[in-house]
Amino acid sequence: MSNIPAPNSNVTEFSVTELSGAIKRTMEDTYGRVRVRGELGRVSRPASGHIYLDLKDDRAVLAAVIWKGAAAKMAVRPEEGLEVIATGKITTFPGQSKYQLVIDNIEPAGEGALMALLAARKRQLESEGLFDPARKQLLPYMPRVIGVVTSPTGAVIRDILHRLSDRFPSHVLVWPVRVQGETSAQEVATAVRGFNAIDGGSGIPKPDLIIVARGGGSLEDLWGFNEEVVVRAVADSDIPVISAVGHETDTTLVDYAADVRAPTPTGAAEIAVPVQAELVAQMAQLVARLRAGLSRSTDRKKERLSGLTRALPHPDGLLALPRQRLDGQQVRLGAALDRFTTHKRSRLTTAEAKLSPSRLIHRFDNVRSNLDRLSRSLPSALGRNIQTHRRELGFRAQRLSPQTVNRNVKSGREQLVAFQRRNDLAAERLIGNRRDRANQVSKLLESYSYQRVLDRGFALVMDESAKPIRSSKGVAKGAGLTIQFAGDDRLAAIANGDAIPAMNKRSSAKPQKKQPKAAQTSLFDE
Repeated sequence: MSNIPAPNSNVTEFSVTELSGAIKRTMEDTYGRVRVRGELGRVSRPASGHIYLDLKDDRAVLAAVIWKGAAAKMAVRPEEGLEVIATGKITTFPGQSKYQLVIDNIEPAGEGALMALLAARKRQLESEGLFDPARKQLLPYMPRVIGVVTSPTGAVIRDILHRLSDRFPSHVLVWPVRVQGETSAQEVATAVRGFNAIDGGSGIPKPDLIIVARGGGSLEDLWGFNEEVVVRAVADSDIPVISAVGHETDTTLVDYAADVRAPTPTGAAEIAVPVQAELVAQMAQLVARLRAGLSRSTDRKKERLSGLTRALPHPDGLLALPRQRLDGQQVRLGAALDRFTTHKRSRLTTAEAKLSPSRLIHRFDNVRSNLDRLSRSLPSALGRNIQTHRRELGFRAQRLSPQTVNRNVKSGREQLVAFQRRNDLAAERLIGNRRDRANQVSKLLESYSYQRVLDRGFALVMDESAKPIRSSKGVAKGAGLTIQFAGDDRLAAIANGDAIPAMNKRSSAKPQKKQPKAAQTSLFDE
């Protein structure tokens, strides 16, 4: 029987859209806003900024979505495995015939869940060495530029600026960020990396120190500073970082990664810079000490100089002897100048006499006569020199004539043939002498060979490794032996102290008939 209603049945007919809309209204009217407790399962963050996740317990799974606007305002960042209480409204998604929870607020299901997540994250980052004290940097003593990462509208920045102006006025750069909410962690990490990326080329000075600050609050309010992205940015900073998040009792993971932790934002300003008035007073004290030290040193030097001065003799006593020597030298100098002038004058007179015109004319005539004589003898001398060189050249030409060269070549060839003949004879005599000596040595070696001993009736006994046996001691029973005679080798074995002969190793003849054991004798019987 068919269950399909007749065309005139009174069952209401819906379209797909109408039925989906009716279910949607029913769900929303029935439940309205709800609070659901569960564990976060799959958490997806697409580029749209919305967050899609699952709420689950041990028997069911509820799909949920957080729209972009609500996600930016949340203090707790949804993470897989976190137990939370989600507040929102139930609705349906007709496109996939499924229902879901639209979440507008998430809070941890008690501080125990957040603390467990915080402890697990701390162990993970600590195992990577991000909290290692060896990574921490020293703070500059007097930073010229201080970068502050905080909210520009809160009381924190005013406290920091006020404290800095009281202690040591400095150039402060503020990077405004949200210190609470979904995007706070990413904004703080971007600010820290941004300060490190400043190169000073754009006119903005690079900070010498960074302060990451926020006021106090609950664990959920400070959760952004426990995010992994913030911790890694602070740990990787090349600029020293002071963490000033919350009150003195509040501790976040940024405090472990920072180079120095301050109890409060005001305490961070006190750590960052010294007190200017104290520095001025200290400088004044050091200047006073320096002046006093210089004065004492000068006084001591004066006293020492006075003492040394008293030990010196009177200047007149020091200068009396040199003055006397100077007077004596002055007297001697006058007389010496007179003698020197007289000597030079006499030498000048002598030279003047030698340079008279008559002496110069006489010397010029002598030089001219010598020159005339040499000019007259020059042609004959040149002729004699030319004849001498011509005779020497003719003699050399006769020595280099073809007949002379041929005679020298023939004589050299005859000498070479004679030398070669003598060399051949000497080589033959040397080879003959070496051959005779080699024959003598060969005969001598053959006479010393053990083969000649075997020819005289002796035998050589060797063990299995072909080593000669010199004594019967140490030869084990049953050991194989090789006995070498003059003509062949035989094998033997030791049994009960006797040597048992074996087949001839070299000869192919049949083995001899074995003798009775009683007739065998040991080769090693002594």
